[in-house]
Amino acid sequence: MSSGAKLPTTEANVLKGHEGGVLAARFNSDGNYCLSCGKDGTIRLWNPHRGIHIKTYKSHGRQVRDVHVTPDNSKLTSCGGDRQVFYWDVATGHVIRKFAGHHSEVNAVKFNHYASVVVSAGYDRSLRVWDCRSHSTQPIQIMDTFSDSVMSLCLTKTEIIAGSVDGTVRTFDIRIGREISDDLGQPVNCITLSNDGNCVLASCLDSTLRLMDRSTGELLQEYKGHTCKSFKMDCCLTNTDAHVVGGSEDGSIFFWDLVDASVVSSFRAHSSVVTSVSYHPKDNCMITASVDGTIRVWKS
Repeated sequence: MSSGAKLPTTEANVLKGHEGGVLAARFNSDGNYCLSCGKDGTIRLWNPHRGIHIKTYKSHGRQVRDVHVTPDNSKLTSCGGDRQVFYWDVATGHVIRKFAGHHSEVNAVKFNHYASVVVSAGYDRSLRVWDCRSHSTQPIQIMDTFSDSVMSLCLTKTEIIAGSVDGTVRTFDIRIGREISDDLGQPVNCITLSNDGNCVLASCLDSTLRLMDRSTGELLQEYKGHTCKSFKMDCCLTNTDAHVVGGSEDGSIFFWDLVDASVVSSFRAHSSVVTSVSYHPKDNCMITASVDGTIRVWKS
């Protein structure tokens, strides 16, 4: 299965419209649409398969660093340089609520499984939890045990997992109030979960991706070949968990075999740093985003 034959390495569409670097691009839950955000302070909704721009969401005062949409596609959340977490109505484009409380830029946001809560990760070394159903703009929970910027987070039904520049991946069990810390010894700039939920993939600023067993914290594998030293860059797994995907600061995309960590495929996707990779939930399709201002759609 480790042949690169079925991997999405053929460019299908280029999505243009952002004025400046694109900092994140994410498929929605069914993979029919994607959202992007960037240095121009906008969020954009696209049909990536047809190459069509659908809507622009503009209310942030500074760059938008992350965006996430609810499973039913009705709401989205975003964050960035203006220290606020925005909660939007997708259809109308109106901001329903602005959550304020972070003391500096906000790096990442995610809805929980039920879309009732938003969790945000900030430069102020904290995670903050916000209740979408309440009219309060104050966080309902703050985790501030990190000793440096929190860059990335993942949610399961019962846990918040976050990666920090302090070199740790920390898991907070919401039900029992327990925190477990795994120290990778290198600044972590992105984490993602495997589709089976058993592993955490962490991108570190020593140009290495690390795969960890989620229950034990054991280091299972390392993936190298790309350059990642000074930018926040996404990593992900293909939807079968057969391959690891990551971008590089030179504009390349790498596919590694999950098990033996060999580079199965690498190609130049962008003219500058690849900030984001997002894999389609079902098909052999991927979107990538870059400081070069484009989002590119790749199919097999």
